[in-house]
Amino acid sequence: MKYVIDLNSNTHAYQQLYLQVREDITNGIYPTGSKLPSKRTIALDSNISTVTVEHAYALLCDEGYIEARERSGFFVIFRADDGFASSPVSNLLPRINANYHIETNTDFPFSTLAKTMRKVISDTGEGILKRSPNLGTLELREAIRAYLSRNRGIFADINQIVIGSGSEHLYTLLVELFDKECVYAIESPSYKKIEQVYNAYDVRLEKLLLTHDGIDSLALKKSSADILHISPYRSYPSGVTATASKRHEYLRWAEKGDRYIIEDDFESEFSVSRKPEETMFSHSLRDNVIYMNTFSKTISPSFRIGYMVLPKTLAEKYKEKLSFFSCTVPTYLQLILAELIMSGDFERHINRVRRAKRKEKL
Repeated sequence: MKYVIDLNSNTHAYQQLYLQVREDITNGIYPTGSKLPSKRTIALDSNISTVTVEHAYALLCDEGYIEARERSGFFVIFRADDGFASSPVSNLLPRINANYHIETNTDFPFSTLAKTMRKVISDTGEGILKRSPNLGTLELREAIRAYLSRNRGIFADINQIVIGSGSEHLYTLLVELFDKECVYAIESPSYKKIEQVYNAYDVRLEKLLLTHDGIDSLALKKSSADILHISPYRSYPSGVTATASKRHEYLRWAEKGDRYIIEDDFESEFSVSRKPEETMFSHSLRDNVIYMNTFSKTISPSFRIGYMVLPKTLAEKYKEKLSFFSCTVPTYLQLILAELIMSGDFERHINRVRRAKRKEKL
C-alpha cells in the first residue's frame, strides 16, 4: 500500500507514516493478526527510506499496535473488538513493580528555576500578589494550552483548563461537579489517594481488576460505573501501561450512555518512546474524557500545581456550578510555571530526561 509523505511538512516523515498506518490498523484495513508490508516494500512504494519506515514501525510497536516477530516481520496485535477473552485471571494479574521508578535523575535544574523566579518578580512586580482567577491565571492556562497542542495532540480552549493544587484537589472538584449518585470505577490496584478521596466523599466506588494490559475486560463490561478513573500510562503501583487495544476499549465503553473517563496522565512526559504517549482525550469522539496531569514529577513535588482539561460541556457546567471556588495555587507560582513553559525551558528539561532514559534502556 502506498502512503503519501509530504516532505515539506513540519511533521517528520516517520510520524506521517506512523499516523497513516495507525489509522489503517484502527479502521480494520490491517485486522488483528495480519502481517504488515515489509519495511522495504513501504519504502519503495512511498519513496522514503527504510530507516523512516523502521522509525514509524518502532512507534507502532511502542504503543501496542503491532509487534515484531523474528524473521517473520511485523504483525498487528491491536484488537478492534472488546476482546472479552476467557483467559484465566490468575495468569493476567500484574506483579507490583518494585522497580517502578527508573533511577534517572529527573530533577529540574535549580539554576534555571531560580533565574525564572527572579525574572517573574522583575517583570511582574507587585502583580505576583494579585488574586488568581477561579480557573487559574490566563498566562498559565495559555501556556498549558499551547504545550498540549504541540506535544499531546490535545486542542482545547483556555476556558476548558482548570488549575489546582495537585491531583487530589482536582479529584474533589470533579466529585463536586458530577451528580452525587454517580458511580466511580478505579483500577485495582491503583494510587491509594484516589480511593481515599472518593471514600472521603462517600461516593459509590467500584474496584476493577487491573491485568497485564489494563483493566480486565469482563470486569469493565459488568461495571455499573458512570465514571472510569484510569492511569493508562504506568499505573501506580503496578507500572502497567494500557495497550492501544485496551485504550480503545475504554473509549468504546464510554460511548454507551452518559459516561465519562478521567484520564490521569501522571509521569507520561518521561516515556522513553520516540514520541509522547497517546492520550485518551485526543482520541475521544464523544467529548467525554477529562485529562489530568501535574508538575510534581516534571518540576518538583513541592510545586503543588496540577491541571485538568474538561470537555466543553463540562467546562460550561463547571462555570455554572463551581465558579465560586478560588484557585488554590498562588499567582506567583503560576507565573513561574507559565514562564518555564513559554521559554522552552520546561520542554528542554523533558527532552533531556527522555534521552537519558532511552540510553539507560539500551
